[in-house]
Amino acid sequence: MRIVFAGTPEFAAEHLKALLDSPYEIVAVYTQPDRPAGRGQKLMPSPVKQLAVANDIPVFQPPTLRNAEAQAELAALKPDLMVVVAYGLILPQVVLDIPRLGCINSHASLLPRWRGAAPIQRAVEAGDAESGVTVMRMEAGLDTGPMLLKVVTPISAEDTGGSLHDRLAEMGPPAVVQAIAGLADGSLQGEVQDDALATYAHKLNKDEARIDWSRPAVELERLIRAFNPWPVCHSTLDGESVKVLAANLSTATGTPGEILSASKDGLVVACGDQALSLTRLQLPGGKALNFSDLFNSRREKFASGKVLGQ
Repeated sequence: MRIVFAGTPEFAAEHLKALLDSPYEIVAVYTQPDRPAGRGQKLMPSPVKQLAVANDIPVFQPPTLRNAEAQAELAALKPDLMVVVAYGLILPQVVLDIPRLGCINSHASLLPRWRGAAPIQRAVEAGDAESGVTVMRMEAGLDTGPMLLKVVTPISAEDTGGSLHDRLAEMGPPAVVQAIAGLADGSLQGEVQDDALATYAHKLNKDEARIDWSRPAVELERLIRAFNPWPVCHSTLDGESVKVLAANLSTATGTPGEILSASKDGLVVACGDQALSLTRLQLPGGKALNFSDLFNSRREKFASGKVLGQ
């Protein structure tokens, strides 16, 4: 089985690790072009590229797969199967048709629930009871192909976007290896998705991480968990940005954004419905701290009656 792997972030790298430990031959890796990162904005290889280079696997980084040259390059590899995980480039039909067994994708959602760029965070934000990984055959549509295999995990009240990501990154790789075995022996058949059950998981952006205190506390608590560790929910206090990394629900009430109380247990801020007790914050120039630590040193900053978000 000659496999070409296509992926970019750490989630994809975990899948590549599993394939490197499998009986299958990884003949090449496709990943996004190196991107500027860090304070120096130096070009950085993706986690998938770093892993491929460390294992002496040829790496291809075309900016698109829509041109004939890139397509011919892929066809020359004579792949039996292409495994795609969070690659970030659209695969046109001509590319999907190149591997003998087609292309499969490991998607971090119980399809068809969340299609698109940010299924992990959107599941937490929406208050879904469970999430998982779906291995599917790829079609030209966005995450629309027949489902081959699913693995499921509950979403707890403590889960963040980060913790759920890490759990799915452990569950997905063995599911892909199992799916490949099923494709190879013909035992795995795809289940068509019900498009009526699909929701688009929009890409995350920093603007939507700004806390609108007029929203119900239950929605904001989920948003704070979903956007941790990125893009991190934030508000302002005394003209300074305040990042909010963790919060609990409170039954207190008041004007949205108003500080109702502050103690070592948390900073209670009124929302459109009920309130939130903020338990972990990050102030400008500082590191993320439990509110109990901030309360000891900056008590005057969090006086009752002040308003966040103005």
